[in-house]
Amino acid sequence: MKVISTQNAPAAIGPYSQAIDLGNMVFVSGQIPVDPATGAMADTIEAQARQSLANLKAILAEAGLTMANVVKTVIFLADINDFAAVNAVYAEAFAEPYPARSCVQVAAIPKGARVEIECIAVRN
Repeated sequence: MKVISTQNAPAAIGPYSQAIDLGNMVFVSGQIPVDPATGAMADTIEAQARQSLANLKAILAEAGLTMANVVKTVIFLADINDFAAVNAVYAEAFAEPYPARSCVQVAAIPKGARVEIECIAVRN
């Protein structure tokens, strides 16, 4: 087991790792849309979704993987009415065959974010 950590994604805000690499599988913790360079969060749901996905991509890159290695994602939304907008941004980040996915509304996301995305990736 190896801990994956990169400065190209926000640091963990609690007692957890950005990702855990088991050799054939990488489990990436939920990524909120914090820009690692500035610590800021965009206002729009589209920009927040793009940043969350960029954070996932940076962590996967640190593990030597790409978004094409992702087999499962979970999207947490503060408002399920943002589903269509997030779905459109999500479709830009992945190609067919798309990963399996769950998308749920939650009561709150850390730091007042509107979206959080986590994933599981595999090495082929």
